[in-house]
Amino acid sequence: MKVYFLTLGCRVNQYETDAVRADFIAAGHEITERPEDADCLIVNTCSVTGEADRKSRQMLRRMARANPDAIVVAMGCASELADGVVDADIVLGTRDKNLCLSKVEEYAGSRDHKTSHVRPPVSRTDSYHDFGTVLSPEGTRAFLKVEDGCNKFCTYCVIPFARGRVASRTEESAIEEARFLAGEGYKEIVVSGIHVCSYAKDRGGDIMDLLELLKKIAEIPGIVRLRLGSVEPMSLTYEFLKGLSETGVACPHFHMSLQSGSDTVLKRMNRDYTSAEFEEKVRMVRDLFPDVSITTDIICGFPGETDEEFSETLAFARKIGLAKIHCFPYSVREGTVAAGMPGQIAPEVKKARNLKLIALSSELEKAFAGSFIGKQVEVLVEQDNAGYTASYVRAKIESEDRIEPGTLVSGTVVRIKDGELIVK
Repeated sequence: MKVYFLTLGCRVNQYETDAVRADFIAAGHEITERPEDADCLIVNTCSVTGEADRKSRQMLRRMARANPDAIVVAMGCASELADGVVDADIVLGTRDKNLCLSKVEEYAGSRDHKTSHVRPPVSRTDSYHDFGTVLSPEGTRAFLKVEDGCNKFCTYCVIPFARGRVASRTEESAIEEARFLAGEGYKEIVVSGIHVCSYAKDRGGDIMDLLELLKKIAEIPGIVRLRLGSVEPMSLTYEFLKGLSETGVACPHFHMSLQSGSDTVLKRMNRDYTSAEFEEKVRMVRDLFPDVSITTDIICGFPGETDEEFSETLAFARKIGLAKIHCFPYSVREGTVAAGMPGQIAPEVKKARNLKLIALSSELEKAFAGSFIGKQVEVLVEQDNAGYTASYVRAKIESEDRIEPGTLVSGTVVRIKDGELIVK
């Protein structure tokens, strides 16, 4: 068969798509980049917000219409939470993705267009499904999933229901994949999960178990950079950060989820910190990681958010000197506490606030990039003599010679051009 994949949502979803794609390739199927050429269309869905859920359903309908003879597969978070009919022949939940190949081959072998397909049951078990070694399509950076699920219940989020509770990979399996990736030439490993700082909590552990895993990965020959996926601020401790800094390969880049800079909004969101506590964690990170890039997510227009509360968020984001903000207007997600809260914000107000956040993020990005002028940086080249610094700032090497992807190049930042550091 020719198989087409579409992935929506987070990096964990992308990792899992890569794993399923590898299953199909190993079984002799062909991957196509054109949905109209495919015999099977696989959509890895997202349901993190109401908008993401709507887009997932829209893409499934679009696939079914564009290629009516193809087998359509819906898998992932939106599929897990689907109450009604999904426009797909096969529906798989978040921890059923490993069944995708067998279900497609079974369906293809017995398909009768006159009969409807009965979807396999979705799963919400708490066990961690290990995909084994997964190759990333990115040539120098690979993602290593070590955890799934979430035990937090933020009032706007359905992920604990879609992904289940925290489930952790074994240390041995994670290290085995890291060694495999290093052997395949990947220089940078991004350790990720749905709530990666909860790694080992299902086994009675804590964040120091994650540190021990990271230390062992850092010792693997060939790995020159180790980066963490999104982290929850209150999970970070001084002992963890100090140990991470001492590995010598940990990147000075932390994506710390903020969501709001207003304490009253944070309380309504059921976040487990205040703005002052978040700021203290930022200070701790900066003490241990020079030139650190701290990026974040912020939701604007959360139910009941006043102009004053939004102004508090803008002021706080500027005060702590973020490197970039991923901005999201609040999207109602049915099944969450926030969906039933009073004071739902008008769409035009949310849009206006989001534009202000985007403008602030652009301002902060320029300031952070500008802080590197005259400094020495190392760039892990990906293609066209460009790549990223350890602080995850896009950079281009000014050279007439072609630099081989995967090369770590040191140089001085001489200027900024189109948002990129120019390095000589």
